[in-house]
Amino acid sequence: MESRTKQKIRYETAENRAEQKIRYETAENRAEQKMRYQTAESRTEQKNPEGSQTLQIQAPGAVLMEASTGQIIYEKNADERRSPASITKIMTLILIFDAIDAGKIRLDDEVVTSAHAKSMGGSQVFLEEGEIQTVETLIKCIVIASGNDASVAMAEYISGSEAAFVQSMNERAKGLGMTGTHFVDCCGLTESPEHLTTARDIAVMSRELITKYPQIHNYSTIWMENITHVTKQGSREFGLSNTNRLLKMATNYRVTGLKTGSTSMAKYCLSATAEKDGVRLIAVIMAAPDYKARFADAQILLNYGYANCRLYEDQEMPMLKDMEVRDGVESSVQLQYAGGFSYLGLGGEDFSSIEKKLLLPEALQAPVTKGEKAGVLRYELDGKALGEVDILTAGDVEQAGFSDYLQAVFRVWSLRSE
Repeated sequence: MESRTKQKIRYETAENRAEQKIRYETAENRAEQKMRYQTAESRTEQKNPEGSQTLQIQAPGAVLMEASTGQIIYEKNADERRSPASITKIMTLILIFDAIDAGKIRLDDEVVTSAHAKSMGGSQVFLEEGEIQTVETLIKCIVIASGNDASVAMAEYISGSEAAFVQSMNERAKGLGMTGTHFVDCCGLTESPEHLTTARDIAVMSRELITKYPQIHNYSTIWMENITHVTKQGSREFGLSNTNRLLKMATNYRVTGLKTGSTSMAKYCLSATAEKDGVRLIAVIMAAPDYKARFADAQILLNYGYANCRLYEDQEMPMLKDMEVRDGVESSVQLQYAGGFSYLGLGGEDFSSIEKKLLLPEALQAPVTKGEKAGVLRYELDGKALGEVDILTAGDVEQAGFSDYLQAVFRVWSLRSE
């Protein structure tokens, strides 16, 4: 029993593999042993839990995703393309924070509202042509009040025109693997039959936003806030009210966002994010029949997720020894993990029984390039592979030349003669 309270780490060497159970695999036997190297994106593949399709979801499209792993817990018509309405603004926000992260814009930059931005209908904060607002204020207008005018103002500020910004949105979506998505505008006001996405793609871009830019929750959790319009007619206060009513409805977990949307074509949509005990969930609802149904459906998904999910995150990854390098100017190279490891349990698994296996060759052949994959750390539970983390080289090692060999021989001779 005591051994089950500790996570097991198994090591093998070429000399005592059977005895110590640590397995260092060489390049020659990798193919034979069928060692599968997985990327961070593929390491958490699992099927939906049995019985998940019995949830009574009114909306025709829905997805429940765990954010840190990207694992889909529940799906309903996840790949059917539909109009997203203002859910579109999630991608707009990604590009805004990309620009901030790249140093292209700052939160205190001042943005001038164009006539085109002012002309936006639908949900808006009533910006006037020529009105100046900071980037941060416009972010609040987009996140809290779903302002179409604020979205267009930011699109024009970053890319020069909304059309150029939309092109960047589609390129970013492609980079995230959002194969069912095509944007026509930056705010979702259009009801063009070409402006489409899927519940799965919404979950993917929601995950990108909250994991890469967690500061979004500083805005998406604001219930009400005032901004000040300053125009030629003078200044006036304008109240922003959060369109995500789920912020006030949940009781057993913390809702952290994210975005609502509705048009006559899209009906009622929602991407809801929540957190409890370190588990972050994303509930996507598309084309719910009415205003209340989208929030009710999201609550069903989140309640289901928190009742059934537990997250394992490895806080004590095994120390890595330097790897021998053959025929190099250096005799070894340091190793490092490509990232951390997390796994979403859905069936009451005993995480204390998780085993870790280091799969590494005996040596690397020079030249070695920094970031080169040397092996993996594999995680298993009851004989089942849970996933892997790549092990990378932390530096370069050039191949030794003839002069390097002569110097090495001279050093050995000098040591022996002393």
